Order: sequence, then structure tokens, then C-alpha cells
Amino acid sequence: MTQYVIIGDGISGSSAAETLREEDPESEITVITDEGESLYNRILIKEHAKGKLPEAPISIHDEEWYDERDIDLSLNTFVTSVDTDAKVVNTHEGEEIPYDKLLVATGGTPTQLPVENSDADGIHHFWTFQDARAIREHAEQANKGVIVGAGLLGIDFAAVCGAQGIEADYLMRGDRWWRYALSGAGAEIMHEGMREVGVEPVFDSGVDHFETDDDGHVTAAVDPNGDRYECDFVGAAIGLDFNTEYLDGAGLEQDNGIIVDEYMQTSVDDIYAAGDITRFYDVLLGEQAQNGSWGSAKEQGRVAAVNMAADEEAEQFEWVSSYSITHFDFPFLSFGHPTIGDEHAERKYSDTEWRRIAFKDGKVVGGVLIGDLSPQSQLKQLMREQREVADQAEVLLEKSVDLDELAPPQEQ
Repeated sequence: MTQYVIIGDGISGSSAAETLREEDPESEITVITDEGESLYNRILIKEHAKGKLPEAPISIHDEEWYDERDIDLSLNTFVTSVDTDAKVVNTHEGEEIPYDKLLVATGGTPTQLPVENSDADGIHHFWTFQDARAIREHAEQANKGVIVGAGLLGIDFAAVCGAQGIEADYLMRGDRWWRYALSGAGAEIMHEGMREVGVEPVFDSGVDHFETDDDGHVTAAVDPNGDRYECDFVGAAIGLDFNTEYLDGAGLEQDNGIIVDEYMQTSVDDIYAAGDITRFYDVLLGEQAQNGSWGSAKEQGRVAAVNMAADEEAEQFEWVSSYSITHFDFPFLSFGHPTIGDEHAERKYSDTEWRRIAFKDGKVVGGVLIGDLSPQSQLKQLMREQREVADQAEVLLEKSVDLDELAPPQEQ
């Protein structure tokens, strides 16, 4: 009887557990998580923090779900090390859990700002359900906010402040929000969306240090220019530190994440990894990549489990991810890898409608859609097909994208 151990009960770990039970009905499956509750929807916790959604719809699997599938779930359990020679997982309580196949799906922990007083009361990071509860509770009574981190996670704090009536300053190091994926024209649409909910973007800024009162609660953020922004609520989202300390000595190849191939296999036999923590081989790009989307993590967990159960390279991970934002009066969606293009094409259609497509070696590798998301399926299809279409960008920027208007691949 095969013994599977999964470290992490996020969507990738849970997806793997469900798939393993389907693929190998007689196996033993153990899921270990340091959280105190089973799988919940990380996408919806931001709605809870905004005060828009009660707790009930956010939980995905209760503990009975695991019992019904004969999956052993260990909550509040910290893995201290992995012995790859003995094939044993060691926990903080001294337990040794043997495995035949191991999946690492522990994700990350929000990076703390490397500045003075960054651990003060009132400074929040947004990752777990517990974080969302604390943010909601504080936001309901806060008056003035500061947001740090000009990316996809930071903008969730802007939405929380807007929904909770907190006037806030959004301190950005560059000249626009998500400057690695958006030009000035696209970013300005997002800036206006922020302003409309009471959040003011502040460019060429950031945080040099925080000020606190005698009780240790944050009272202000001071930026590198010396400008001071009073606040009693701070949202910080500058990235993730990956949870790999317990893997020291296990021999897994790492490079700002765990290196896996297209089958989710690590460099160590019988150990796989899935989710945010991976730097996976992207078969569409032909190189290692990272992706933090929910859909990608779920699919990686499923693919890892299929290969674990088959004990061979049965299925490769091939996925075009997407990440959507619904905080404003207009929708926003990014897909693929919009930050790595060597060529771009973009067009603004109205004050709330804009499109940008990223190409690499002539192929679509990602993009951003604001206002009108309807072209996403065609653009994702081109990315999957790996067609060289950069020289036909005008067709892809038409209001309605018709792939039949593109020259056939053999004519290029």
C-alpha cells in the first residue's frame, strides 16, 4: 500500500489529495498543515475583509470531507524536517510520518518590509483567512490608511480601504501601479479606480520607516523623500517568502522557489512540489516560470498527483493562467506572463477600457485586459498554440478579436 504525504492544505495540496484518492483508492494519504482550519477559498477572503461576505461561503472543505475520503488531515502541525534517506517527515511534536511519495505544497508567507517598526500593531499582511478576519475587524474602526506594494496583492488592500471607508495613500516606488506589466495609459485607469474609492496613489515613494505611539500602534509612514503619511491602518504586500526552512538538508534544488519539471517532480526522487512555491518548467515558454494564481495551483496539484500515483511521467503541466480583479466599476484580467515580453502591443478604447499583449519571440506570452475581457479566450488559445503572431498585432487589438483574420501558421 502506497503512503502519500502532502505538506500543505491550500488548493494545490487539497487538489492533489483528492486526485490521489481517485487514482489510488487503496493508498494511505496524509495531509499536514500548520493552519488551524481546512481548505478555504483564498480568492474570497478579500471579500470577507471588505465586509462584503460572511465566513460561511469561504470554507471549501470541512474536516468531514477528508474523513469521507479516508484522508488523514493534521491541522496545527509544523513540519520541522524531511529525511529523504529514511523517507520520513518529522513534525514539531516529534512524530515521524513515513512516505513513499511526498508532495511539498506549503506556499509562502508575506514578506515583511525591511524597515523600522514594520512589525507594529496595525500593520497587516494579507494571506490567510486569519489575516482577513483581523483586517476586517481593524478596518471597520480605522480612519486613515497607507498601502505599500504596487502589485496584484497590494491592490486588494486598496479595495478593502475603499469598501470600509478608509481614506488611504497608496505609496508606490515607481511611477505607476504594476509598472512591470502596465504602461502609463493602462495604469492610469487603475489609478482613477483607486481615487474613486478614496485611495490616492503616491508615486516615486515607498516606506523608509513607520512611526508608532507608546502602545506600539502604527501612527504614520515616512517615505524615502521624508514625506509623512499619518495612518492607523497599514496594508503591506511586497511579495512572498517561500516556506522551505524545513527542507534544509533535503537536497532539493531551489531558486527563489522549488525547481520542478513539467511533471511537478523535484530534483529528489519521489518528492514533488506544487503551487506558489514552485518554479516550474513552462512547456509553452520553454523555460522555468512562476505563477501565483489559484487555477494554476489547483492544476499543478492535480498533475503532481497523477504522476505520483502512476509512478511515471504520465501527464505534464500545461496551463495558461489568469488573475482577475473585480474591485472597481470595470473588470481587470491578466493572463499568462505579462511581465516577460520582449515586445508589446496595446490600445486604449475608452476611459475604462484598455488592452496590452506581451510577445516573446513573436508568440503571445501574456497580457492585460481592462474593461472588456471578451478577447481572453482567443488570446489564451494563441498562447497555447504558440503561433508567431506579433507581426499581426493589429488584428489582436481590434475591438472584437477574430482569429480567422490571422494569416494561417504555415504562411508566416
